[in-house]
Amino acid sequence: MSEPTQQSIRFLLSDMDGTLLLPDHTLSQRTIESVRALREAGVLFSLATGRPPKAMLQTIEALGVDLPTAAFNGGTIVHPDGSLLVAHYLPGTAALTTLALFADQPGIEVWVFSGGDWLLKDPHGPMVPREQHGLGYPPVVVESFEPYLTRIDKIVATSNNHELLIELEARLLPMVEGQAQVSRSQPVFLDVTAMQANKGAALATLAEFLGVALEHTAAMGDGGNDPAMFQCAGLSIAMGQAEEVVKHQADVVTGPNTEDGAAQAIERYILPR
Repeated sequence: MSEPTQQSIRFLLSDMDGTLLLPDHTLSQRTIESVRALREAGVLFSLATGRPPKAMLQTIEALGVDLPTAAFNGGTIVHPDGSLLVAHYLPGTAALTTLALFADQPGIEVWVFSGGDWLLKDPHGPMVPREQHGLGYPPVVVESFEPYLTRIDKIVATSNNHELLIELEARLLPMVEGQAQVSRSQPVFLDVTAMQANKGAALATLAEFLGVALEHTAAMGDGGNDPAMFQCAGLSIAMGQAEEVVKHQADVVTGPNTEDGAAQAIERYILPR
C-alpha cells in the first residue's frame, strides 16, 4: 500500500484491544512512550472501544488520556470526570429481536451491558474468564435480561466458533436494520449497539468537541467495528493482524499488535508530520 498524502494530524482516536493492547491486555513500554511523544508533540489522543467505561480506566491512566473517551463502540462518550458527553441506548425492540435470535443458538454465550454492569445468566461459560481478565471486574448473574431493556448499552454474543458468529451477524443485520449496529469487534465477539453507537460517529463528535477538522484526524484499529471511523478520519490505520476486509478499508496497514504496530504507526505516519 502506498504512503498516505502528507497532512498534519491533530487528533488520533485509537481502538484498544488488538490495537494498543497486547493479547494479554497489557501495554508495551514502546506503545506508552509513543503515545507520550504524540501528546508532547501537541497531537490530541483518545480511545474508542467496545469496552464499558470502567474497563478503560487502567489504560486511560497508563497513557495519561485527559480527553473524553468513547466506550461501547461510541454508544457512550465519557468526560475524564465520569460525566456523560453522549449516551445512546439500544432500542427495546432491537434488543428483544437480538436476544431472541441468540437464545436459540447452541454454542454461544450471551452478555448484556447496562448501567456499567456486565450481566449474564451463566457465570460458568467458557468465555467468562477471558472477559473478566480483560475487563478487570466480575459479571452480575441475572435470571432475565428483561428488567434492563430500557437501558442496554450493548449485547454481545461470544464464541470460539468464529464461523457461527459470522453467520449470526449476517442473519441479524436485516432483522435490526435501521435500529442497531451489528459488528464483530474481535473474531470471538459479535456486538450489537444502538444505531448511533459507532466509532465513526464518535470520531466526528470528539473532533467537533475538540475543534479539529476531520481531515486532520487519524483513526487506528483492527476489528470490524473500526472501519466506521476509518471512513471519517483523514488518515486511517489498520493493524497487521486485522482481517483482510478491515485492512482493505484503511489508508495504511501497520504491524500487528504483538509487534508494537500501534507505536510503529504513530512513529511513521503521525509524529513526522
